[in-house]
Amino acid sequence: MAEYELVREIQNLCRNNQMRDVFFEEIETEDPAAYVRGLLQGKRVELTVDTGENGCVTVYAACDGLTQKFIFTPL
Repeated sequence: MAEYELVREIQNLCRNNQMRDVFFEEIETEDPAAYVRGLLQGKRVELTVDTGENGCVTVYAACDGLTQKFIFTPL
């Protein structure tokens, strides 16, 4: 299994507040998109996956009117 540092950013939709909720953790997964689907299970989710040259995977998840960004960096 591949090990990643995961950075999860959740946009704040409150007016006049441009801050984001940001969470960090280390995880093991073979499929970052499947990992995100597991976190957001039971909800209607649209995923967009971008893979960088350095092995980083960025997953954008649109769910319940919010866009969340998941950045997986290999360890």
